[in-house]
Amino acid sequence: MPKMKTHKSTSKRIKITSTGKLLRRRAFGAHLLAKKSKSRKRNINTPALVSGGQAKNIKRALGI
Repeated sequence: MPKMKTHKSTSKRIKITSTGKLLRRRAFGAHLLAKKSKSRKRNINTPALVSGGQAKNIKRALGI
């Protein structure tokens, strides 16, 4: 059986923590920032955890 290939675009978007959890970027932070409040922009700037079935699928794509 050949080795599993890592899905490269997923590996560039997702970081794995030391405990094995997955960190992702938040959406809506690229443009149209003038109308968004400071607190909202700060929240967008923090990474978020991936959970549930999505985490399972992403781990499969990363080969973990």
